[in-house]
Amino acid sequence: MSTNLRIALRFLTARKRSMLMSLAGIVFGVGFFIVTQAQTSGFEQFFIRTILGTNGAIRIEDKFQDTIFSMVAAGHSAGASKFEAAADRSGRKYIEGVEDPALITEALRKFRNVSGVSTVVQGSVIADSSFKNDSAKVYGIKLEDHLAVSDLAAQVLRGSGSLEDFRNTPQGVLMGKVLADRLQLKPGDSLILQAGTEQRRYRVSALYATGVSDIDRVRIYLHLGEARSLLKRTAGASFIQVALFDRDRAPQDASQMEQVLRHSAKSWQEREESWLQAFKALQISAALTVSTIILISGLGMFNTLAMIVIEKTKEIAILRSMGYMRRDISRIFLWLGAIVLVIGTIGGWGLGAGVTYGVSKMPIRIRGIFSADSFQVSWNIWHYVVATITATVVVMTAAVIPARRAARLEPGDIIRGTSQ
Repeated sequence: MSTNLRIALRFLTARKRSMLMSLAGIVFGVGFFIVTQAQTSGFEQFFIRTILGTNGAIRIEDKFQDTIFSMVAAGHSAGASKFEAAADRSGRKYIEGVEDPALITEALRKFRNVSGVSTVVQGSVIADSSFKNDSAKVYGIKLEDHLAVSDLAAQVLRGSGSLEDFRNTPQGVLMGKVLADRLQLKPGDSLILQAGTEQRRYRVSALYATGVSDIDRVRIYLHLGEARSLLKRTAGASFIQVALFDRDRAPQDASQMEQVLRHSAKSWQEREESWLQAFKALQISAALTVSTIILISGLGMFNTLAMIVIEKTKEIAILRSMGYMRRDISRIFLWLGAIVLVIGTIGGWGLGAGVTYGVSKMPIRIRGIFSADSFQVSWNIWHYVVATITATVVVMTAAVIPARRAARLEPGDIIRGTSQ
């Protein structure tokens, strides 16, 4: 152990109570910083998983044709900004739907990051049970293809039918739990779907719950051929749902798909931009709020170190007389800050991990943009890194000013009582 560190430990015990209060503030500040970030990131990741498991990473929709306006906007500059790209897109002429889904599907499977492709035919219907009727949306799918681009297999509720029944029943449907409850239907019951003047009877094969109430109360899955017949759409598709190996590359892949396929391609980041921005705002707000605890602790530590400088002027004069340089005196007080920082940070890590684990086990019922029955947390090393950096900046800043002041003290001035 160095002499400077030994002296710092002696000075540290001179004001135990004040130092313990500052230390406790650092521990709680770092700990709660980690907990709040774990929660906000956890709910964001849960939301992303829900969206990807339901609507896929990319959706290929309407075919487009360039107009004079869009071509001028595209040729305005080689490196067009996001705003210019939006202007370019708005100037296009769109043709609803996908005209040749088989050709588009074949082309999509050649993209290296594509893990699955599903053709979907969508249409509005009236679902009529023996008790009441309600509006709904039919999604015609090829089951195996759609299982590759969604979490539908995991979303089917236990004890409420099975995918196998749907697979083997041409007139079977998969119905959202919310819609089934509103129509008072259960697996095995029949219902009538009406699209325009066409009415047909179907059987509920299974119920599913995506966790997104807006989906679970309107969406009904049919076999693709049956949906085409009901909606009288013998060709084409409403959209093509795409799953990716690397979900973070969705914007780049979507842009490339648009250029190659000449169809609108929207990534999940673009579709859910407003919600993603809301989660980021919550993360920043939580970080700033909790950081005030660390800041207040830093101010308390600054005051404590300043008082130690005043109280230990004679000891500092003796050390200087013994040959200690200014940088040695400065290092003693920097060691004081470093000791508090290290102990406080390690304690904060332990507190943050413990509280995060405890919170993750707490039951909670959330029903809205997604469904959750417990607090969602994210175990991310960067939460600990950012908390440590924040504490380091505050604590070492609080230690530097008293350290510089102590280093400027001269033995002669202290003896004459003229030190500042």
